[in-house]
Amino acid sequence: MKLTHFQLRKRYFEFWEKNHSREIPPIPLVPKDDPTTLFTGSGMQQLVPYLLGEKHPLGTRLHNIQRSFRSQDIEEIGDNRHTTMFEMMGNWSLGDYFKQEQLAWFFSFLVDEMKLDPRKLYVTVFEGEDGLPRDTDSVGIWKNVFKKYGVEAEVGKRIWMYPASKNWWSRAGVPGNMPPGEPGGPDSEVFYEFGSVPHDTKYGPACHPNCDCGRFLEIGNSVFMQYKKLPDGTFAPLPKPNVDFGGGLERIIAAVENNPDIFQNQMYAPIVEKVVALTGRPYEAEFKPSLRVVADHLKAAVFLIKDGVVPSNKEQGYVLRRLLRRLTVKLRNLTGSIPQAGAVAAIAREVLSMYEGVYFTGADYETVGPVIEEEIKRFSQSIERGLREFEKKIKTGRVFTGKDAFDIYQSYGFPVEVMHELLAEKGLHIDRAEFVTAFNKHRDLSRTSSAGKFKGGLADHGEQTLKYHTATHLLHQALTDIMGPAVRQEGSNINGERLRFDFYSLRKPEPDEIKRISDAVNDAISRSLPVDFRILPKKEAETLGAKSFFREKYPDMVKVYFIGPSPEQAYSKEFCGGPHVKNTKEIGSFSIYKTEKIGSNLYRIYAK
Repeated sequence: MKLTHFQLRKRYFEFWEKNHSREIPPIPLVPKDDPTTLFTGSGMQQLVPYLLGEKHPLGTRLHNIQRSFRSQDIEEIGDNRHTTMFEMMGNWSLGDYFKQEQLAWFFSFLVDEMKLDPRKLYVTVFEGEDGLPRDTDSVGIWKNVFKKYGVEAEVGKRIWMYPASKNWWSRAGVPGNMPPGEPGGPDSEVFYEFGSVPHDTKYGPACHPNCDCGRFLEIGNSVFMQYKKLPDGTFAPLPKPNVDFGGGLERIIAAVENNPDIFQNQMYAPIVEKVVALTGRPYEAEFKPSLRVVADHLKAAVFLIKDGVVPSNKEQGYVLRRLLRRLTVKLRNLTGSIPQAGAVAAIAREVLSMYEGVYFTGADYETVGPVIEEEIKRFSQSIERGLREFEKKIKTGRVFTGKDAFDIYQSYGFPVEVMHELLAEKGLHIDRAEFVTAFNKHRDLSRTSSAGKFKGGLADHGEQTLKYHTATHLLHQALTDIMGPAVRQEGSNINGERLRFDFYSLRKPEPDEIKRISDAVNDAISRSLPVDFRILPKKEAETLGAKSFFREKYPDMVKVYFIGPSPEQAYSKEFCGGPHVKNTKEIGSFSIYKTEKIGSNLYRIYAK
């Protein structure tokens, strides 16, 4: 009987509970207080402060399954293993167990719990670089682990050594890029081999675990954060090294089902089947990439919409809009016309059903379906405008350039392939080299401008940012006091130049109320209130009246920041991981300079 993803989740949680680990709830796809990243891209994102030394409320052994989203290389979706939305199975040791336990436990989970053949598993280890030694500890551990399961493991055959570009982790990348004081360490990855996939020599003369031909699939990565870079460029051991593990749930399912095509396993096949039925195109080589894009983007869109994202031209909303427009173009390419928006949106029911009881209920379609349908309807009209613009440029009689094609593609999403077909009909052609040049320039500018948005949750802890972060707590309380108890935080975005605070309210604040809110925050600042935290049982924190972010699930023990002389007399009480200033006087001053409505009963405040 095929192992279901529901059973996998149950076994994963039970496995780590047996090893005295505590489950931490996953955070939303849109982080609450992290301006450096648009989306939650890994399980470790919420744990950065604790990996760097803060004490976690639940202790030193933690695990969870985190829904994650990465859009950096959205154009590359279409192969058999990459997706924008995925689930990351994670476990962490905060100065507790280390390499011996981690590598043996993960291998045991794969072989004993997932029933994978140990002969189909390969591992990679850091080979040493920039004065850092080869990770011989992991090599020795892996040899013993494989031996336990009757498999001979030698370096270059079962155990592969790679440089820092493949087997090292730090926030700055390879060791040479790390600034003084930065922690990092080697990692060790586990790969599953699909024997049915022949090696493609365009990726090199011989296959190996890190080859891109598709024969091997990475299914888990254990990061051993054990070094700190010194001012002289050398490295010293950390007094308490940590473990940060991440493994793709969809990829482990692919290994369990022994199918290298993720889009044919239980996490995607039902969606692909609906797309095939809608388009009438079979899941064969010619159509696979487009069918995969539609399935991937629809699934990701459902998750984003459920977590509160709506299509727009900015930040998270822009990414959602881009997903829905890309899948619409793919559908048009597959069928020659865009299917009814309602029929496309209906496929979302398959996603909701797949995760029923984990992330969704059947009632969620009433929220998700209309958003997808409306955006596809609007974009369908946009494509038609693109066609009219195309015809207008053709009628001018001048040469239709690659730049023209790119401008229409960029403005309307009008497919280049369709433009090419229309020009062939007229005996004309597109200068594709010019188009590619314009496209690559736009892509590179987009990546450069958004690079800071994809640093994996590594928040700016600069002095001014901490002041603004603390000020959001005061602002939240002032809004509640003046606008009423219906106010709730919807998110924030904080950097060294300003704070942005989104909130739900039954009405928009009037100008005199904005002044009263600002005055209340400045009054709290002037009173030099101490800022401190306590780790409390969640129910006790709720009894004390501590505010929480309603989209987020919290563990049984929580960190609560109090701003005031004592928890009982605090002006502000709020669930938060920190960090903050020590006293409100450090904030200096507070001024609201802009307010705007961003949705139904949703408002945004800018302040500095």
